[in-house]
Amino acid sequence: MRLVHVFISEEQKEAVFKALEEGEIEYVVVSASSAATGGTLVEFPLPTDGVNDVLDSLREVGVDENSYVVVGSAETATTGTMERLQNRYASDFSPLATAELRSKSRDMSYDLYSFVWLVAVSAIIAAGGLLVDSPAVIVGSMVIAPLVGPVLTTGVGVVTDDRKMISDSIQLQAVGLVVAIVTSAVFSLFLRVTGFAPAGLAVSSIELVSVRLAPTMITVAIGLGAGSAAAFALTTKGPTALVGVMIAAALLPAAATVGIALVWGALIVALGSSILLAMTLIFINVAVIATLRYLGYRPDERDSDSGEVGPPPSWTAPRFAAVALLALVVTGALAGTFVQLSFEREATTSVEEVIDRPAYDELEVVAVRTQYDGRPFDSSRTVTVMLSKSSDRTYPAVAERIQQRVVSRTGQEPEVRVRFQEYQVASPRPD
Repeated sequence: MRLVHVFISEEQKEAVFKALEEGEIEYVVVSASSAATGGTLVEFPLPTDGVNDVLDSLREVGVDENSYVVVGSAETATTGTMERLQNRYASDFSPLATAELRSKSRDMSYDLYSFVWLVAVSAIIAAGGLLVDSPAVIVGSMVIAPLVGPVLTTGVGVVTDDRKMISDSIQLQAVGLVVAIVTSAVFSLFLRVTGFAPAGLAVSSIELVSVRLAPTMITVAIGLGAGSAAAFALTTKGPTALVGVMIAAALLPAAATVGIALVWGALIVALGSSILLAMTLIFINVAVIATLRYLGYRPDERDSDSGEVGPPPSWTAPRFAAVALLALVVTGALAGTFVQLSFEREATTSVEEVIDRPAYDELEVVAVRTQYDGRPFDSSRTVTVMLSKSSDRTYPAVAERIQQRVVSRTGQEPEVRVRFQEYQVASPRPD
């Protein structure tokens, strides 16, 4: 429920009152004055989804963009027509008015000190969760979700052509990512120096780290989905806390992975995670902007810093550069994803072909995982194979045979690690 206050001049009174009456909106009038001229303050309650529609009607009868208009929250309202208004707007989706959208997005922004503090704490929790390989701890780091504010205000600034909002929000995003990477690196270094984490830790062997070694189509979909959901939630009367967690889920663990990889000298891992982080952030922002555009938000004279409708010609070059950079990143990521997926498919097929031989009848393939080793300037891969067996028999040559098969299919010679899971079988007794 919203409570709307509109200050109108004496000349606008008749047209405004008529528009409200035609919309079956009950209102009260309060005599008021401003420093320049006298006027009237009109107050009326509305369902949230009806605010945009009613304000558009008032603008059509002369209430311009610079008029005194305040839209506040109300717990409930009882008027003779309120039930009909609620029924009218109940089945219609009506996004927030542009002024409300700007206000709601700004409310989600923190001051710089609070923002940096929350990002740093989130990064420490995320880094700890990655090092202990605990999904629950990583989820806890996402709940703080400080990055959602600058992401959403960037999108709102773009669709309303507010250059200052765009500049401030992009700077906050950059500061947030730098703080997250540096904080996670410092925390990881502390753990390594004090011995709480082993110095010889193979970073890429941590499962929650290994899934963040490079961007894939799945990460693209996650970024687009998170950004679109956040933008849609922003335009409604509902909260955005949950979608904030989704944005944090896409960004924070990747930033923490970069910091951890730098401390342990896994430069390939750090590079891959950095690309993943940058690509995810770009797609989240693109999805926010595209969703707001789709919902009808456009810049107007009041929103533009220059007082002109639309961006000036000097604004075209940065946008073109951004689009070109995005296309380059996407192309590189897709190419890398295709190469990696092709190798994973061939490696899995190679393992299955070896284990299908009669000599390995007692073995079953549990899982096959490929990963980059993370050594500087070395893109070598490691293939880890999990096999199950039901006897004490040993298979000393199985890793070598799998490696030979992978080499024959891919032309690459990865390091092959084989792990065995033993289990016992109790067969049913005959009747």
